[in-house]
Amino acid sequence: MRRGRLTLWAGLAIALTAVNLRTAVTGFTPLLQIIGSDLGFGVALAGLLGTVPAASFALFGFLAPVVTRRFGLERTAAVALGLTALSLLIRAFSPTPAVLVLSTALALAGIGAANVVIVPLVKAWFPHRLALWTSLYLILMQTGQFIAPLIAVPVAESASWRLSVGIWAVPAAVAAVVWLVLTLIARAEHVPAAPTTGEARPRISRSSTVWGLVILFAMMSLSNYGIITWVPAVLTDAGGSAVLGGTMVALYSVWGVVAALVVPHVATRMTNPFVVVVVCSIVLVAGYLGLLLSPLEGTVLWICALGIGVSTFPLCMTLINRRTRTPQSASAVSGFVQGIGYGLACFGPIGLGLLHEATGSWSAPLLVLAATAVPGVIAGWFACRPRFVEDSVRASEDSGEHLR
Repeated sequence: MRRGRLTLWAGLAIALTAVNLRTAVTGFTPLLQIIGSDLGFGVALAGLLGTVPAASFALFGFLAPVVTRRFGLERTAAVALGLTALSLLIRAFSPTPAVLVLSTALALAGIGAANVVIVPLVKAWFPHRLALWTSLYLILMQTGQFIAPLIAVPVAESASWRLSVGIWAVPAAVAAVVWLVLTLIARAEHVPAAPTTGEARPRISRSSTVWGLVILFAMMSLSNYGIITWVPAVLTDAGGSAVLGGTMVALYSVWGVVAALVVPHVATRMTNPFVVVVVCSIVLVAGYLGLLLSPLEGTVLWICALGIGVSTFPLCMTLINRRTRTPQSASAVSGFVQGIGYGLACFGPIGLGLLHEATGSWSAPLLVLAATAVPGVIAGWFACRPRFVEDSVRASEDSGEHLR
């Protein structure tokens, strides 16, 4: 009975957390030109703000597993969402670009930690329903990612950009409260929240599977943040409107919902889902080339292709749980993959912006993004092989001992 009630709270908390994982990003980037006009900054700072999500996710991807080992998954989630809510309020009232950047970094620090812990939380609370709950949290995450840019510009134009940015503090605060309630109930009933099966933490950096996930995740993230940050600018520079840019980011996010429904179930039913990586990479390249050659003719088709192309994200999230044996290993791999992956990806938005300024065109940035599909496919071959991280690490360590 106790476990059943805690599971209900955990399910609600995971769902609420998922909704908040992207709104602070996708509800913000369509407003960069509006906010820049108000606070007085240009393309360079806009590129920096586009880099902040990946940089924050990278840093706190590494830190989150360390924190969870000391304080537990649930308390870490509560603090992370609380920090996000508070920081989003500060961002909404930012008087200067400096405060805007700082509050954005803090908000996304909380989301970065939540990104990491939600994966092992699913494994800990729903170990026999990984595909279902992975799909559910990814669908809710993509729903938030879809709704935020869709309403961002209309709310900013009808009220203010500050309201448009600040409204997302509310669901983050609610999620933080639910996680807090869960930890208090568990403590009061002396039931361990998110039960564990051991504290062993393998040296995952020795696993080729982990490194495959890292590079695959990094290439996908570079594309994702490049698309979210710069596709509105690509379209407006080609003669489209700001509303079109926000709408296309929303359309791009819709395909994430479809991927969340399909990919985790495919990944759990296929021994080796490498074919998913290949198909996604081909479609992704087609989307970039379409935007390069005809940005305002066939726009919907190109954006749909990009949305389908980054479906390797739910694949990576599913494989982190599928290729590990315990929540502890899943937490370590999640932090390692997201920490390094986002760290590499954080060079994308600002690098692409600088490349655009240097060349005066979006052709070079789009070609660079298309080229990321190549290392993604190679990494995907290693990530998708059917083997557990713990086993490959143990085999590597045993081999090293034998050689010594």
